[in-house]
Amino acid sequence: MGGEEAVTKCEKLKPDVVLMDLVMPNMDGAQATAIIRERHPEIQVIALTSFKEEDLVQRAITAGAIGYLLKNVSADELADAIRAAKAGKPTLSPEAAQALMHAAMKPKALGFDLTPRELEVLALLVEGLSNPDIAEHLVVSRSTVKFHVSSILSKLGASSRTEAVSLALQHQLVK
Repeated sequence: MGGEEAVTKCEKLKPDVVLMDLVMPNMDGAQATAIIRERHPEIQVIALTSFKEEDLVQRAITAGAIGYLLKNVSADELADAIRAAKAGKPTLSPEAAQALMHAAMKPKALGFDLTPRELEVLALLVEGLSNPDIAEHLVVSRSTVKFHVSSILSKLGASSRTEAVSLALQHQLVK
């Protein structure tokens, strides 16, 4: 069965809990989970898979899965997880919990906290525009541009506009 079929069956059967494989043809389990949870928030989804990769765990949980178990789980553990999901309680395999903790502890990418407007200002800095030119281009005051530039320098840990431009190019923060 593929992800599309899982979504269709949920539409018809309205189960309380779905055991979802993550690796399927056409539409993967994370995509199917997201659609099911969006259309039927009352249906709980447990990802049941052979894979414990960090990316898969994050995608499944982000999509709305309440549980993540590996296929080597015992029948009793699976039954307990299904009962817990029905009650709205999450269940994670130790490997999935470890993957989520590892992902949470990774350092954030440089510039992750820049706002869309700050990225726009940064792109104009990369083009070599001055504050007055940026203000004119964005139709904002010079003091607003100065504020954005200051915020960009702070968030990037840069001591100058030149350093901010260099970091933006090195880390591909702007197009």
